[in-house]
Formats: sequence, structure tokens, C-alpha cells
Amino acid sequence: MEEKGKKLKTMNIVGLGLGGAIGTGIFLLLGYGIAYTGRSIVLVCAVGCFFMLLAYWYQFAIPTMFVLEGGDYSMKTMLFSPLLSGIGAWFTVVGGFAFSGYAIGITDYLGVVIPEIKNYSMICSLVIITLVFAASYRGSRFITILENLVTVLLMVALALFILFGIAKVDAGNFFSSTYDGGFFREGFGGFVAAIAVMGWACQGTTMAPISMAAVTEKPKRTLPKAIVIITILLAVIYALMAYVASGVLPHEQVAGANISVTAEAILPKGLYLFFVIGGGVGALASSMLGGIGMMRYPMIQVAEDGWLPAVFKKTTKSGYPYVSYLMFYLISIFPIVTGMGLDSVVSLVMIPTMLMNMYMNFVCITLPKKYPKQWEKVSFKMPVWLWNVCCILGVFCAGVVCYNLFAELSLTDSIVCVILVAALVGLSALRLKQGAVSKEALEANKKAVIEQAIADDIN
Repeated sequence: MEEKGKKLKTMNIVGLGLGGAIGTGIFLLLGYGIAYTGRSIVLVCAVGCFFMLLAYWYQFAIPTMFVLEGGDYSMKTMLFSPLLSGIGAWFTVVGGFAFSGYAIGITDYLGVVIPEIKNYSMICSLVIITLVFAASYRGSRFITILENLVTVLLMVALALFILFGIAKVDAGNFFSSTYDGGFFREGFGGFVAAIAVMGWACQGTTMAPISMAAVTEKPKRTLPKAIVIITILLAVIYALMAYVASGVLPHEQVAGANISVTAEAILPKGLYLFFVIGGGVGALASSMLGGIGMMRYPMIQVAEDGWLPAVFKKTTKSGYPYVSYLMFYLISIFPIVTGMGLDSVVSLVMIPTMLMNMYMNFVCITLPKKYPKQWEKVSFKMPVWLWNVCCILGVFCAGVVCYNLFAELSLTDSIVCVILVAALVGLSALRLKQGAVSKEALEANKKAVIEQAIADDIN
């Protein structure tokens, strides 16, 4: 925490945001991106960070007009109707699919060090996710220290991967149209598909910064500026990693594989083990622990608002929402026990998110007219027409990710995805019709968030 009375400045936010943005996705998904587009994965990573910034346009745009202490939660509260609030709440619940992805990823990396684990990958993934949920029962004060330590280890691991790998890339042939299948291996369609599947890794440039509005100096100026800087730095780091991952070994060896395959080829044995355990496993485990800890408040809030039946409000004496977490656990292990691949898990998480983003980006068009005083003081000055173009581009980018992820799903997974989204919409409508959720309370909360945002606008 910062010292009393001091506010976070641009570089504080950049450090926080970059640490949060560089995470598990690049360890898990780079090989899948290479499978779709070959060595042009370098461009995917460079372009993808800005593409995903547009897909999350509302998280960049709204902070230029308002100071919202609640971050993404407050933004959605401002712009959602009661039905959409329910859909958003249910999307929070099914976000547990992401945790299965982490468990599958940890098993993948452990299998590199202990090959026998590959024969029991499902059991290993279930054990990992069960242990992490069990650890969440009492919580741990050292999680914050662990997060900071893992971030340092992660940055060191990535630096080693890049520094040792660049010299081993055949730079003269890298951009050749004939070498190892050529650039744009699967054409433009493969390039776009790679952007979609890499979306999980390339997102995150906005999420940490917008949550810090309350403790940021001149947030309407600082947050957007920091987000742009984070996006540029992330694009450079990921492009360098993609250059190494796709340029050292033949395509057949790295396509669909995690980047430990390349790491083994370029790093000495000791550093390679550090990369796998300290970088891969450490980052994934940290994301699981931190993510499950952060889900406690949203899960309680979803139950308190009435979207879940009353039984889900039950907690232990220490406040642990055991019924909600049991449901969250069952959702988390569903992809594992059904044998879903990591790419399918990512799709089940990202598709609902991108559908929400499409709506949020589109509704941003109404903000200049709806809040003219805030528009006059917007920190990133631009004509209304350009603002509208960015909003539409945001809808388009989120839509491209959503469509391509859905198109790459198997028939079974596609049916699961459609049923899932339809069920969440139906459940939201049902709870409102039953009167379990008060529309008046939702509207009152929305009004309070807007009033607070305007009151905090002192820039």
C-alpha cells in the first residue's frame, strides 16, 4: 500500500498493470497460436495486444470521463439493465471454467519434469484444483507476498527465455515465405483465429489499472495514459517471446505445445527447470490462488443480490461462503472430467466475456450525449465521430474474438457453449420474474454509482 496521503502515479500504475497483464496466458496459449499461424505469431502478439485493448474499449473509454472507484463492477452497474445485470452475475459464476484451465496448464508443465504424470493428467488436474479450493477455506495472509515473489520469478523466467532464445533463431530465414511452411501458415483466417485464441494472453492491460481509480492521482488522465504504456510494453515483450517460441524449433514441434518445449532447447538444464517450475507452474498456481481468493466477494454479492437461491448466502462463522464455493468448485472441474481441451476451456470463458464487451462498447456511444458535462472534461480529447468509431471498432474486435473462438469449437463444445449462454439468460429472466431480485434495488444501486462517479469527478 502507498503511504498515507500519497496517490499512485503513472509509473506506479504501469508497474502494477504490467505485472498483472503478463501472466499465465502466454505460458499456456502461445503454442496454440503458433499452430494457427506459424511464425506470424510475432505479428499476432504485437497486434493482438492493441486488438484486445479495443475489445475492452469501454474499460479504457469510461475512465476518461468518470472516476469509478469500483472499476469494472461499477462500469457495468452504470450501463446494465436489470436483465443484463443478472447475466453478468451468472457469467461471474461460470468464470470457474478458467480455473480448470489453470489446473490443466499446471499438469502440462509438471508433465515436462515428471513424464509419468501425463498418464494421469485428469486425476492430477482434479487433485490440483481440489487442493487449491481446500486452501481457500481459511485463506492465507502470505498470498500477497507469494504474488509479488511469483511476479519477480515470472519476469526473470521470461527474460531468460528471450535472452537465451534470440541468438538461436535463424533470423535470416525467419521471414522467408518458404522456410518451415512460411509466414501466415494458415492464411489470413489462421492469423485472425490466432488473435482470437491468444486473446486470453493479450488481454489484461486495462483490468488492474481501472481497479485503482480511488487511489490514483488524477485518475482520468493517469489511468488511460498508463493503459497505453502497458499495452505497448506488453506487445513488445510478447512479440519477442513469440519470435523465440516460433523461430528456434520446427513448427511441428511447437504447434499446440506449451513453451517449455522451446525453453528446453535453449536453456541450460538448471535454468530450464527454473523456467518450468518458477515460471510456468508458479505463475499458474499463483493465478489460481489469487483468483479464487478474489472470487469470494463477487460470489457473496451475486447471492446477496438474489441471483442465486437463498441457500447460497450461507457462510461459516469466519464468513466463508461454502455453498457458493462448492458450486464454483463443481463448475471448475466440469471441463476436466468431460475431457475438454485447454483451447475449449478458454473459449467457454472468453465467449461470454466478449459478448458482454460487445454490449458495453456499443453503449459507450451514448455517453457523450447522456453526460455532456463529463464529455466536456474528457481527458483524451477527440471528436464525437472518432469516439463513435472507436466504440464500433470495439464491438467489432470483441465480435471477431467471439466468432472465431466459437467457430473453432467442436460440435459438442459448441452445443455446450450455446446451452450455457442460453441458460444464463434464462436464469436471469427467471429470477427477475420470481421477484427474487429487486429491480428497484438494482436501479437504486445504479443511481448511487453514477452519482458517486460524478461527485468524484474533480479533474
